[in-house]
This record gives sequence, C-alpha cells and structure tokens, in this order.
Amino acid sequence: MSTQDIPEEENLPAEQGAKDSGEVAVPADPFADPGVPPHELRIQDIDDKAARHSERVVATLFTVSMLATVGFIASFAALSVDKIIYVFPLGHVSALNFALGLCLAVALFSIGAGAVHWARTLMSDHEIVQERHPIEATPEARAQVFKDWQDGVADSSFGRRKLARNTLFGALALVPLSGIVLLRDLGPMPEDKLRHTKWAKGKRLMNQNTMQPLRPEDIPVGSLTFAMPEGMSEHDHDFQNQIAKAALMIVRIKPEDIKDKRSLDWSHHGIVAYSKICTHVGCPISLYEQQTHHVLCPCHQSTFDLADGGRVIFGPAGHALPQLEISVNAQGYLEAKGDFAEPVGPAFWERG
Repeated sequence: MSTQDIPEEENLPAEQGAKDSGEVAVPADPFADPGVPPHELRIQDIDDKAARHSERVVATLFTVSMLATVGFIASFAALSVDKIIYVFPLGHVSALNFALGLCLAVALFSIGAGAVHWARTLMSDHEIVQERHPIEATPEARAQVFKDWQDGVADSSFGRRKLARNTLFGALALVPLSGIVLLRDLGPMPEDKLRHTKWAKGKRLMNQNTMQPLRPEDIPVGSLTFAMPEGMSEHDHDFQNQIAKAALMIVRIKPEDIKDKRSLDWSHHGIVAYSKICTHVGCPISLYEQQTHHVLCPCHQSTFDLADGGRVIFGPAGHALPQLEISVNAQGYLEAKGDFAEPVGPAFWERG
C-alpha cells in the first residue's frame, strides 16, 4: 500500500493523532536522566598563580583562627570580670565576656571559612556517579574504596598544599585550648582560703543568737550553743562566706567523760568547741544528744562523738570535726587560742 492510500489522519504524528482522537499523549520517556552536566574548569584548575593565591587565603584564615585563640586566652588572663565597656549597639557589657565571645567566634568562623574556601577552590570538583551496590562489600569494592580514598587525598591537594595543611593543623590544635581555659572560669582559685577562718588568737566567742560574748558560766552541762568570732557582723558583705567556715558549736561535757586527751587539753573545764560544718558536704550540724555526746548532721545522718575528738562514728563523713582550742581571758570571757588546726568542712583534693 502506498502512502497515498493511507488515510490522512494516519500520517499525523503520534501526539497530533492522539490529540485529534481525544486521547492523552504520553511521551516516550517523561523522566529521562539528563546526566551529569559538563564539567567547567575553575580558574584555579588552569592557573597555578590563582591556585597559590587561594592557598594563601586559606592559610590566612587558619592563621587568623590561631591568633583569635591566642587572643581568647590573653583576654581571659588580662581583663577583669568587673570591667564594663560600651559597645554599640549592645550597650554596656562586660569587657571580658565581649572579648571572649568575639575571639572564640572569630576562631571558629575562620576555621570554617578556610575549610569551605579550600573545598571550593582547591579540591577536585568533578561530579562522580556511582551505581548502588549490595551492603556487603566485595573485595573488589573494598579495594576500590581505598583507591577512591587515595584519589580523594590526591584531588584535595592535602599532600601538595603544605601551607594550607599545616595552618589547618595549627588552627585545629589551638581551638580546643579555649575550652580548657573556660574551665578556669568555674570559680576563683581557693588558694589557701579553705585553710583559714576568721578565728584568731584572742578573739572572743560571741553567742550567735544574742551577739554577746560568752562566759564559761553561760554554758551549762549538756547544752549546745552556737558561736562566731568577735568582730563579725551579719551586715558584712562576705558574712555568709565567712560564717560558712567559722560557725562554731560549743558543748560542756564533764571532764572525766572526755576520752580524747587533746580534746581535754584544748577545752576549758569540759567546754569543747568544734566546727559546726559537717565534713561530708558542708551541712550545718544542729542535733545534739547530751547522754551520748553525739551530734548528728540532718542532711545525711553523719554522726560525730564530741567526747572523743569529734570523730565519725556513723555516716558518710570522711573525717572528724575540727576542734578549736579555747581558754578564758582576763575578763572572764571565752576566747580562741588560734584558728582551727585543719581545714573545716568537706575534704578537697589539695588537703593533705
């Protein structure tokens, strides 16, 4: 049959014929894979001078990161926490916090910017298409992975661009120092403050409730009295810090009931003075059993024997209550003969 014998509509394209017949046309492949676009060379790929310039930019960013980290540490050491500065538009801010935040932000940003610039200008940007494969890798696949890794290292210029590589190592090595320095900001160093209280030779024992100096006759047998050093006031700016170390409890025990010789020597006619601060976690001790001469910490039930050097007889406390040596002055008032012989309160790592 010749083309002249074919009806006119049979000579139309498939889409036109479907349109005329009222049917929906379906393209042969509506989701055709366009493939990977043609690779375009960057200027760094064809111009070694441009590549060296990009490497210098990367190295500069990493160097800026290192300098910012050094600035972070220097700011922490040099600036006072009380210094206030005006920064627009933030207003009045702490100079230390502003310097630390700015330096740390620059250090981290510079590492990130340097890594991105390195990837975009110096590392290979060839698109690679790889078919999916079974989860269990074959020996050939593993060999291919190692080869791809080696090719990636070569493409990244990591071995060839030594300036960028070495400055990256330097930046990454210094940035963690910021975190180490921040540990210093957990609080002021105690130095020897934990070893000293407001007690000193000649300071009278003041009743913490009446704020009057104590005489031996003010303390009957079996009583528990709380005292603090002469010269302290609740209006002092550091009163809470000082009383947390100097708080004292006083009891009167018959001298023949005192078992520890040093406790007897440091007492006055059976009046013994011990730190009120529990040696477990520093809770104030306030419960006294006059028949046994035991005091109980209400927090975790550590129990101490005041007739036997304040030693621990029960509970989690780690060591005995420190005792304060006392005597009576010429006016008949109880006074301290010095400070506690050992640090009060819980143990700490520097304690010998």
